[in-house]
Amino acid sequence: MQELSVIGLILHASLPVQLVMAGLVVLSLLSWGIIFNKLAVLRRARLATQDFEQQFWSGIDLNRLYEDTRQRPHAAGVEKLFQAGFAEFAKLRRQGGVDNSEQLDGARRAMRAAAQRELDALDHHNAFLATVGSVSPYIGLFGTVWGIMHAFIGLGNAGQATLATVAPGIAEALIATAIGLFAAIPAVVAYNRFAADVDRLAGRFDSFMEEFSNILQRLAAR
Repeated sequence: MQELSVIGLILHASLPVQLVMAGLVVLSLLSWGIIFNKLAVLRRARLATQDFEQQFWSGIDLNRLYEDTRQRPHAAGVEKLFQAGFAEFAKLRRQGGVDNSEQLDGARRAMRAAAQRELDALDHHNAFLATVGSVSPYIGLFGTVWGIMHAFIGLGNAGQATLATVAPGIAEALIATAIGLFAAIPAVVAYNRFAADVDRLAGRFDSFMEEFSNILQRLAAR
């Protein structure tokens, strides 16, 4: 009877089951890499948005604020929206012959485009986490079914079924399902967390665009 330990069962598993396990381990490692990266990216976006909003509502001159933001090479969050909207607004005002509504529409379009780019960047790799969370249990189940089938074929050829002969084959097959769940659960939890964080940031972007549009409307009327 082969060694009844996790490592021993994995080493004695059939080749298809080992390939399934290896694939699931790779998916799990990729998921954890994405999770840690997105935690840092979303935290940076939240902090950048919070810091910029405090600066924006402090009463600072918008032209000065715009020049300050241009000096920062790694702008993120609503700072990107402000840069895009104010740059477009100032460009249309300098052109002359552009009425107030067109200036505001141009600024809003620029902010919406910047917001969409920011959200796309923040949502990057979320689809991969969702895929890992949904397919990993089925991949593990495939390995389990294959391993159990392989074990029963071996028992049929041996002609004698005892607990000692059945247990190792069933156990090594079930490990594939366990690894599948180990890969899927963190991916699903992270996907839900990140999707909620992106939605909250999207709401803050929308609020900022509305508030900034009102300020630009007052500037255009002067």
